[in-house]
Amino acid sequence: MPTYITLAKWTQQGAEKVKESPARLDAFKKLVKSAGGEVKGFYMVTGQYDLVIVTESPNDDVVAKIALVTASKGGVRSETLRAFTEDEYRKIIAALP
Repeated sequence: MPTYITLAKWTQQGAEKVKESPARLDAFKKLVKSAGGEVKGFYMVTGQYDLVIVTESPNDDVVAKIALVTASKGGVRSETLRAFTEDEYRKIIAALP
C-alpha cells in the first residue's frame, strides 16, 4: 500500500480543545482503518507543524476523503505528501531515460 506523510497544525479551535486531542487521534485512527488504511506512526513535533502522521492507504482517493473528513471537523489543517520507499525510489530512478 502507498505511504503518506501528513503534516498538521492545530487550528485555533483545535488548540483551545487540545485536551480532547487524544480522543480525536483515536477517531482518526478508526477512520483510516475503516477506509482500508493503517496509521503507521504518530508524532507531536516542534517547529512549523504540530503533528506528523505516517499512514498507509489503498490509494490517493482514500487519502483525499480522509483529509476532507478530518478538515471538516475543524481541529487541524493538514498537508499530505505521498511518500516513496527506497525500493520505489530506486525503481523510479532506474526507469528514467
